Amino acid sequence: MFYTYILYSSSKDKFYIGSSENPPERLKKHNNKNKGFTNQTHDWKIVFTQGFDTRAEAMAFEKKIKNWKSRSMIQKLIDSLGSECPDML
Repeated sequence: MFYTYILYSSSKDKFYIGSSENPPERLKKHNNKNKGFTNQTHDWKIVFTQGFDTRAEAMAFEKKIKNWKSRSMIQKLIDSLGSECPDML
């Protein structure tokens, strides 16, 4: 199973959208010495996951969310669907 996930940093008040086979492990990398956008802070939390059968489907949904470029739409998605994987939170 592949997942599209959304992370949230309370210190930056920002979302990060990604995809992975293992969101909890990916979260550990984001909160450690990962280069790039998520390296700015280390308080990322998983606030949303959605599972897909293929990597291509997960990546397509990730791209769709990123193309929204709208914090309010991302928040609506989180509020309406929550997380399929509460054990990952």
